[in-house]
Amino acid sequence: QVQLVESGGGLVQAGGSLRLSCAASGSNISDNDLAWYRQAPGQTREVIAAIATDGRTNYLDSVKGRFIIWRDNAKNTMYLEMKNLKPEDTGRYYCETPMMVHDGRWGQGTQVTVSS
Repeated sequence: QVQLVESGGGLVQAGGSLRLSCAASGSNISDNDLAWYRQAPGQTREVIAAIATDGRTNYLDSVKGRFIIWRDNAKNTMYLEMKNLKPEDTGRYYCETPMMVHDGRWGQGTQVTVSS
């Protein structure tokens, strides 16, 4: 059963950049469909980027062109490169597999705060 741990969040000014990491253990990250979720204050979690085992990626419209999801199989880690951050990107970010979401298994996430 894969275990995922998020890191890399922080406080950044609007227009800045951050790279989030999702370190996997217990399974090869390349064997799992993966996604980054964001939970903004007072809102439900939403998928903002996903990467399939075959490498296909999908993005929420509001982050297209600014965020890139990718994985480093050698490091067994998935990343979310975020550029031109906006205050509306503020939230807690989680990395998940579909099975983890189905089972209600959510990690601690990593907080991203974008100041205007």
